Amino acid sequence: MTLRCDFILRDATIFDGTGAARRRGDVAVRGDRIEGVGELAGWTADREIDAAGKAVAPGFIDAHTHDDRAVLCGASCMLCKMSQGVTTVVVGNCGISLSPTRMTARPIPPLDLLGDAEWWRFGSFAEYADELARHPAPVNTVALIGHMSLRVGAMNGDTQRAATAAEAARMQTRLAESLAEGASGFSTGLYYPPNLLAPTDEVIAVAAALRDAGGLYVTHMRNEAEDVLVSIEETLQIGRAAGVPVVISHHKCASPENFGRSLQTLPALEAGAARQAVAYDVYPYAAGSTVLIPERVRPDIPARITWSNPHPEMQGRMLSDIAAEWGCDLREAAERLLPAGGIFFQMDEADVRRILAHPLSMIGSDGLPHDAFPHPRLWGTFPRVLGHYARDLGLFSLEQAVHKMTGRTAGVFGLRDRGVIRAGAWADLVLFDPATVRDAADYDAPTRLAEGILATWVNGRPAYVAGEGAAAEASGRLLTRDRP
Repeated sequence: MTLRCDFILRDATIFDGTGAARRRGDVAVRGDRIEGVGELAGWTADREIDAAGKAVAPGFIDAHTHDDRAVLCGASCMLCKMSQGVTTVVVGNCGISLSPTRMTARPIPPLDLLGDAEWWRFGSFAEYADELARHPAPVNTVALIGHMSLRVGAMNGDTQRAATAAEAARMQTRLAESLAEGASGFSTGLYYPPNLLAPTDEVIAVAAALRDAGGLYVTHMRNEAEDVLVSIEETLQIGRAAGVPVVISHHKCASPENFGRSLQTLPALEAGAARQAVAYDVYPYAAGSTVLIPERVRPDIPARITWSNPHPEMQGRMLSDIAAEWGCDLREAAERLLPAGGIFFQMDEADVRRILAHPLSMIGSDGLPHDAFPHPRLWGTFPRVLGHYARDLGLFSLEQAVHKMTGRTAGVFGLRDRGVIRAGAWADLVLFDPATVRDAADYDAPTRLAEGILATWVNGRPAYVAGEGAAAEASGRLLTRDRP
């Protein structure tokens, strides 16, 4: 019997997302699902694609993004992800989410990473989900609810203190409502001033809403430097108290005095994972990026400006050069640039590699799509893992690299039938050349397209083709975490 489908990738090297050994075969797609995998000589299709010598993998899942606004802005805003093979993004990280709090003035940093007050118009998660339904994004979206956003709403903007019991209860109620409306978890950014004075008990009180909903607790920990081990224990404590899985955001050991401490943090995470569900995401760079906080700039941590409202001409320049030009110290220069953002060269490459290679890791870009001169991770994260770390350095196999971007991440976030290539799974796919795939974006030219990513499909529809760009039609969906 001859079987027919919409398109077939012929003679591809298949990385199925599970970490299993690659194999040669065909992949057939009908509608939004994978219809068949393997030897499909008897199948016919409206379109057949010769994939000989090329690799097909599940579409990559970006475990850590700040794309809350970008997914509402059309294909051009998401080209940075689709051109890397990304088909699903997790938004609402670091305590920052566009819902469920409306704002009438520019939000305080780092909430302003998502834009001015015009973007803070979603008074409930249902309103945000409705916007995604009415104007589908080019990629799938998994949404978290941010603690900072909840705090600003519940505390009338007065965030420089602990919440009262009544305010924490209001946050818990708003979180529970958001989870019922399709959000998948709760994120905190305890490192940042709007959350810094939130004690552990406050976080536990809000996170209590996660238990019955089967949600995740995801955190930019309070400290990733000298107190990183203390912060890991706080994170595990919150997860245990809420009775939910924990995801640590962009795990790192920051600042020169902490270089090498992944030799301590990874065993601590392993010990935690023996008692409770723990995972972490990591980006493949030794520099981070966030808002510019003047009291935290240091001469031994070089900083490059990514945007500045009062001084847009300084984007792309080193803070030390700006300070020298202005005849002032680093802190004064930073204060004059505010509101602003930067890239901070604060990690050790040996730690980055150790954290990337560990089996608890999954890949997240943490890219900031609205920065004027962004960190290159926004455009290069996933090809960099495949090309630089897997193929060129042999830090892990390509099978393991793909697993950290697909099946591992889908499992952590509870995305059923995503992150794998098998009959019946959703047809989120990427076609790439394993011999040439690489990141082209760097710190001097951060928005260059990756090389070797040939095509991306989202729910069975073309999303990106090399040389042609993003497809006009968007086929992304809001994905909700399956309860365990």
